Amino acid sequence: MVSKSDDFSEWYNEVIDKAGLRDKRYPVKGMDVWTPYGWSAMTLIDNLMRREMARTGHGEVNFPLLIPETEFRKEAEHIRGFEDEVYWVTHAGKNPLDIRLCLRPTSETAMYPVFALWIRSHADLPLKVFQIVSTFRYDTKQTRTFLRVREIHFFESHTAHVDADDAERQIHEDLEIMERLGRELCVPYLLMRRPEWDKFPGAFYSLAADAYAPTGRTLQLATMHHYRDNFAKAYDITYEAPDGSRQFAHQTTYGMSERLLGALVAVHGDDKGIVIPPAVAPIQIVVVPIPEKGRQDVILDEARKLAAELGEHVRVKYDDRDLRPGAKFYEWEAKGVPLRAELGPRDLADGVVTLARRDADGRSTVPRSGVVDAVRSLLNEIQKDLYARAERELRTHIFDIAAPEEAREAINRFGWCGSESCGLQVEADTGMSLLGTPFLKEPYSGSCIVCGKPTDTPAYLARTY
Repeated sequence: MVSKSDDFSEWYNEVIDKAGLRDKRYPVKGMDVWTPYGWSAMTLIDNLMRREMARTGHGEVNFPLLIPETEFRKEAEHIRGFEDEVYWVTHAGKNPLDIRLCLRPTSETAMYPVFALWIRSHADLPLKVFQIVSTFRYDTKQTRTFLRVREIHFFESHTAHVDADDAERQIHEDLEIMERLGRELCVPYLLMRRPEWDKFPGAFYSLAADAYAPTGRTLQLATMHHYRDNFAKAYDITYEAPDGSRQFAHQTTYGMSERLLGALVAVHGDDKGIVIPPAVAPIQIVVVPIPEKGRQDVILDEARKLAAELGEHVRVKYDDRDLRPGAKFYEWEAKGVPLRAELGPRDLADGVVTLARRDADGRSTVPRSGVVDAVRSLLNEIQKDLYARAERELRTHIFDIAAPEEAREAINRFGWCGSESCGLQVEADTGMSLLGTPFLKEPYSGSCIVCGKPTDTPAYLARTY
């Protein structure tokens, strides 16, 4: 297999294939088949979001896939952002449709006509819902599994509020959710306020969580958008205030996709394959018996008992296939299983279990009687170590620059006056994308990299996926 450091793109494709996360042979480009293992990992990520949505009072919904063109065109700025990427349904059988239908690229234009029916009074607010569905965008760039696809496994929450301040509180709740999710995935990120020319169509402002990939590029993990009342005005989403007046609702959205799984592969994987954090690993530990002639039945029976005991506490796989242990080790390492338990004749004689971490070299033994506590402790340790390692990688690839020609194939930090002309000039001079400015204030004192005006605001620049 090609090394991750030598050719990341080829490595990325190979490790996904070896792990069996997706099958790319479906005859529509950019629309892959989820395999059982890949879907299990994605479902575990989805369930983390469902847990967070339940904790914060969001209700799960499921809106139709098809959006009438009449509704889609009500928000003109939104249309300009998606029109070139929309799939259109024009016929039902042989009959042309009176009104074209698009496959949802995102769901504002599907949900908001119904929000206008659901929201009548201030007592109906805040409205907080989410859905996990497929969205469709005809991206003309080269497709890449999880990172750039045309059928997107998509999470989106949509909220409506009495005013801009309450919507702003929702954004901060979303940031708390994102922080918890990043910890579970062991993927640290930068939280950037996107520049005006790169915000979501129809948004007042847009935030993005950007992770660092080993190629020097950044990968957008999630976005949060504050709409104010822009969409409410387009879709007549109003409520009766306590004084009897009609007011427009203020809205937000929070979106993520299967890119989360792609980021996990890119950030943690190595030359053996992928590495999956325990929180979202379909299999947290695999039990591999090491047979010996004349004692195979005894060893297999003890390994089976070990797997059953562990299975009451963690997600476990008992691998009793008629293969050499080395071949099993190779396969489960490629699949990124966090822990491997080996049970052989020496282990039985000594009353221990041999454990091997996927994220580190070497083995250790633990008493058979204390194996459950040892496994749980190791899984927690792996979780913390993966996050710490990824955070170090992110921080060591952020560089301060004083001129565009100093930009590196990494994350570049510099002074920016905030003007669009200076921002676009930096992008033109470097061929990189302006990620934006930190949403959470950073101490900074300098001058704009283009015009030289004093500024206390840094901006970040990088190539992106």
